[in-house]
Amino acid sequence: MSKKLNSMKKLLLKSKLTKKLKKEDIESICKLKNTHWRYGIKSQINWFHKNMKDRDIHNLAYLNGKLVGYVSLRKRNFILNNKKKRYLYFDTLIVLKKYRNFEIGHKLLKLTVKVIKKSKLHSMLICKKKVVQFYEKYKWKKMIQNRIKIIDHKYSKNLSMMYINQTKQISKVNIRYYIFS
Repeated sequence: MSKKLNSMKKLLLKSKLTKKLKKEDIESICKLKNTHWRYGIKSQINWFHKNMKDRDIHNLAYLNGKLVGYVSLRKRNFILNNKKKRYLYFDTLIVLKKYRNFEIGHKLLKLTVKVIKKSKLHSMLICKKKVVQFYEKYKWKKMIQNRIKIIDHKYSKNLSMMYINQTKQISKVNIRYYIFS
């Protein structure tokens, strides 16, 4: 336990917009993502440049100067009552496998919820049903699936959609989300 506490003292959390990331930051993010989604570093970098926009938010966890955890929040649009509005698509949460028992995911999620609330936008994520309880610990709530439609992305109905920081007005009506635009 004390070994974990000593290591955690060297944990540094940062939140940056895409436009503030350096080339090395992007490479570190893509290498970390490739430990879980093995498409190759080049493919990860191409995906990052194609899909991340300047105002997207990246929460980074560094342990002793090494990137060990990451969350991305992509600023995207949704349609409510025929009006286009902004939300944060919670795209990625990853912690390097050997650091998963160090509560880095917990600290990253606390930072992410703080960033979401500060933005005054709601956030939506799509996750496997087996991790719903994990997100519920941080006040995420399951969406009513038949009220939600994702316009530009297909996803398995076996997955759950969750939200945080949503107004009562939004939670009571049908919403059409865009993930890529």
